[in-house]
Amino acid sequence: MEKKRILFICVHNSARSVMAEALLNHFCGETFHAESAGLAPGKLNPFAVEALSEIGLDVSEKQPQSVQSVLDRGETWDYAVTVCSESESEGCPIFPGPTERLHWPFPDPSKFEGDNDMRLSRTRAVRNLIRDKIEAWCEEQGICLTTA
Repeated sequence: MEKKRILFICVHNSARSVMAEALLNHFCGETFHAESAGLAPGKLNPFAVEALSEIGLDVSEKQPQSVQSVLDRGETWDYAVTVCSESESEGCPIFPGPTERLHWPFPDPSKFEGDNDMRLSRTRAVRNLIRDKIEAWCEEQGICLTTA
């Protein structure tokens, strides 16, 4: 059976979409192939890298990519999931083919203020929200999760 393809999209492809990609591939990688991209790719968020590392997922070598570069590859996607705010997601392009669009908004770790401990703590909370959403969605799809 061919894996369903899912693209997670946020503004910078630096935290939320990266975490969603890593978590979906970890929990449901036998059924889905996830990638992520940004509307205006930036630099990988070190707090997202650390929050994922704490649960055994290494994204330290991830290179943020643009949604346009993904579109230019001409691949099709079963799902395109925006993980940014409603207003930010309005800039997302229409994908060719039978792509189902989903919107799962999460707080943006790049906007967190405070000292490093506070920013990491808030990023962990976003990681947990994303993990919970992915686990629930996979279960809705009838997919048994890989546990770690």
